[in-house]
Amino acid sequence: MRQLSPLDAQFLHLESETTAAHVAGLAILDSSGGTVHRDALAELLLDRVHLSPALSLRLTEVPFGLDRPYWSADPAFDLANHLFETALPAPGDDEALAGAVAAIHERRLDRSRPLWEMHLITGLAGDRVAVYTKVHHAAIDGVSGAETLATLLDLTPEGARERGPRPAPPAQDDAPGLLEMLAGAAVRSVTHPVLAARSAVRAAGDLDAIPLAGALPGAKMIARAARLVTGDQQRRPELTELPGLTAPRTPFNGPISARRDLSFGSVPLKEVKKIAKAGDVSVNDVVMTLCASALRSWLEERDALPEEPLVVGVPVAVRTGGAKDVVGNQISAMVAPVPTNVADARERLRAVGETMSRAKRRFAVAPASWLGELCSLLPAPVTSLATPAIFRLAGSVFPPINLIISNVPGPQFPLYMCGARVLAYYPLSVLTDVSGGVNITCFSYDGMLDFGIVACPERLEDVWSLLGHLRDALDELLAEGVGDEFSDGVGVDLVTG
Repeated sequence: MRQLSPLDAQFLHLESETTAAHVAGLAILDSSGGTVHRDALAELLLDRVHLSPALSLRLTEVPFGLDRPYWSADPAFDLANHLFETALPAPGDDEALAGAVAAIHERRLDRSRPLWEMHLITGLAGDRVAVYTKVHHAAIDGVSGAETLATLLDLTPEGARERGPRPAPPAQDDAPGLLEMLAGAAVRSVTHPVLAARSAVRAAGDLDAIPLAGALPGAKMIARAARLVTGDQQRRPELTELPGLTAPRTPFNGPISARRDLSFGSVPLKEVKKIAKAGDVSVNDVVMTLCASALRSWLEERDALPEEPLVVGVPVAVRTGGAKDVVGNQISAMVAPVPTNVADARERLRAVGETMSRAKRRFAVAPASWLGELCSLLPAPVTSLATPAIFRLAGSVFPPINLIISNVPGPQFPLYMCGARVLAYYPLSVLTDVSGGVNITCFSYDGMLDFGIVACPERLEDVWSLLGHLRDALDELLAEGVGDEFSDGVGVDLVTG
């Protein structure tokens, strides 16, 4: 039994009629051996569900929402509530797959059960099947999501056959009793003002680097005073050293609908590494540059490119080794501008490297818990009621960021599920009114960078065109290579499917 943290609970509270707060992944498998079918997946899940706490625990709500919910075992766990199968009509191309997955991705998870689903999708062209898995963001972050996926994968095709004894299901519900939950809620309601004040002071130490707040008059002075109160002697880069963090207006910022579109594709990782080496930047800097270039092109086509750089949120894992098996989020966020206002590709890459370096230096000396501290400021009953309205208002009036871009590292060797090789794994994330109507996430796997783009069609139409701009951005950077640095004859076309 474990209570959700304020940050975990926030992912529950932000859900509304237009927002589903789960993270997901779309695995494409080689099904030529015919080993991937519903019964095989069911056997695999029953054998390994105990290895990931996020798959076996359900929510236990505190009466009247007086406190944050608890995680507890589900004694009535039934795999039929979590494993589903869908067959695509011919020809089963990638756009048909994306449409089917988008319809599933739109739907919120049932909170009366463990918060995850797996969908086997058959009928794809080219002897392939797809496995789409979604888990609520209250239970996992990007890193723990990759770890959850890893429990279902093997290093060899024969791995799925090497099964040990199947663990017994939970004998009884370990949820806290009514009196225990109410007593805990009473204690936290009394102590909350003191704890909230401490959280406010700790968060205020970096007020000048928080979106929106950093632009307020006196933010720099308040941040310095808060650091003095807490005894934080770490020197931060001054605001004059940091780019602006005021998000400009774009078509994909504003209230979102419940509808989702998505696209997916891959680029060769070795090409990205070559660009990084030639430009003396990191692989993540190249990823950010590709995204900035794609967004710039998409906005230019619609005569909507702002003069100021876009501001993005970049999730950062702060999970420690001791927290490996803990359900919930161990993440923070780094906020930084990306130079969508720079026309030259080479200069754009250089600007990304400099901007991200400054943002990383600032993040390195700031408390990694500032995001959780902000979520702790309001008491649980108020947070649960106010969050959807606050997000809706913020998205309409003053969006703090334009979008979220995330890069999750993965293994650089092939993996197998039910004996079938995983060809690609496309991550798919959350859209909210505050974070914008488009989300770009990539996952490095087996020599490729697999991109998953989720968009609200009312805010960004034709999500496949944005994926095409990513391919063009890679071509552009390769064309900017010095001498024969990149001339090895390897194609750079975006690989889909």
